[in-house]
Amino acid sequence: MTGSILGERFVVVSFGESHGPAIGAVVDGCPAGLPLAREDIQREVDLRKPADPTASTARAERDEVKLLSGVYRGYTTGAPIAMLVENRDVDSSWYLANAMKPRPGHADYPAWVKYRGFNDPRGGGRFSGRITVGFVMAGAVAKKLLSYTLGAEILAYTAQVGRVKAEPPAVGLRELRRIVYSNSMRAPDSRAAREMRRLVAEARAGGDSIGSVVECVVEGLPPGLGEPVFSSLESDLSKALFSIPGVKGVEFGAGFKLAEMHGSESNDQYTIRGGRVVTVTNNCGGVLGGLSTGGLVVFRAVLKPPSSIAKPQMTVDLKSMSTAEIKVAGRHDACLAPRAAPVVEAVTAIVLADHAIRAGLIPPVLGEAYARAQK
Repeated sequence: MTGSILGERFVVVSFGESHGPAIGAVVDGCPAGLPLAREDIQREVDLRKPADPTASTARAERDEVKLLSGVYRGYTTGAPIAMLVENRDVDSSWYLANAMKPRPGHADYPAWVKYRGFNDPRGGGRFSGRITVGFVMAGAVAKKLLSYTLGAEILAYTAQVGRVKAEPPAVGLRELRRIVYSNSMRAPDSRAAREMRRLVAEARAGGDSIGSVVECVVEGLPPGLGEPVFSSLESDLSKALFSIPGVKGVEFGAGFKLAEMHGSESNDQYTIRGGRVVTVTNNCGGVLGGLSTGGLVVFRAVLKPPSSIAKPQMTVDLKSMSTAEIKVAGRHDACLAPRAAPVVEAVTAIVLADHAIRAGLIPPVLGEAYARAQK
C-alpha cells in the first residue's frame, strides 16, 4: 500500500493538494444498503470550516461536496464512493515567490529533498491541513455506518489551548455535543472556551500561534474490537491520528500520567452493572491488549502551534545555499484544535468502521432486512 491509503476492508484513498483543483477521497468497502445522502457528508464538512476568524485562516472555501459515485436512490451500492470539493479561494503568489526558502516547522525542506524539487510547494501542497477535508468526507460515511449498524457515537472537542484546560460536564454525548458546538473553540466548557479564545487572539495579534489538545470519546463499541498485535485498536487509531497534519502526540486513558501511578491505582477493576461486565475506572481508555473493553474509548491528540506565523524566522535559500530570513505571509490558523476536532472524529470513525467489518460485525449488504433486525 502507498501512503495515501488507510484501512484494509473499509479502505480510504486520499487525494489532492492545498492549491490544486480539488481535494477528495474514495471509500471502497462500504457495505451496500446504507442510507446516505450528500447532505450527510456536507454536514460533517461544514463542521470543519472556520467558526471564528480569531483562531482560523481567512481562506474562505465554500467546500461544496460533490458525491460522484457509489450511491443510488439514497443508498450505498457497494461500489467505491468518490467525493470531492473544489479549491476556489486560492492565492499561490507568496508560495511561488518563496519556493526555495523552506518555512520553519513545515515539511517544505524534507519534501523538496525526497521528491527532488517536483513536490507542489503551493500552500504546503500534499502536506497541508487542507487535505483533511477528504478525511472528513470519508469519515462522514464511516460515522453513518457505525451509528446505523452498531449504534456507536464519536465526539471530539478542544480539551486544552496553551495552559487552559476544559472541564467537560458529566452529561451524555448528545448534550456534550450541543455544548461543544455552541462555541467557536469547540470546547465542552464555556468558561474555558472564552479563555482559550483570548489566548488565541493574543497569539495572533503578536504574529504568533499556540498549541492545543483534542480529546475524543467513543461510546457504543462492543468488547473485543481490534486485531493485535500490529493492528491493535490503539495501533491503528494512532497511525490515523498521526496522519493529521500537526499532530505530535497521542495518549489513551490516563496516558502519560500512568508513569506517576502504582498498579493498584491504574488497574481498572471489574464489576457487574446492569447485567454487564464493566470497569470501575477507565485509566486504560477503553482499550486493553489492543482490544476494546466495551467501555468508553478515550484518547487525546496534541497539536503543535501552527507553523506559519508572521514573526521573522531564520531559514535558508536552497538556490544560493545561504542563510536567509523569512516572514510567512498568507492566511493561516492560529490554533489547530477547533478545526481539527471534526477531523479527529473522522479518522477515528474510519478506523473503527474498518475494524468492525474485519470482525464480522458489519455485513457486506445491509438493506431493509438488516435495519429491521436491528430494531
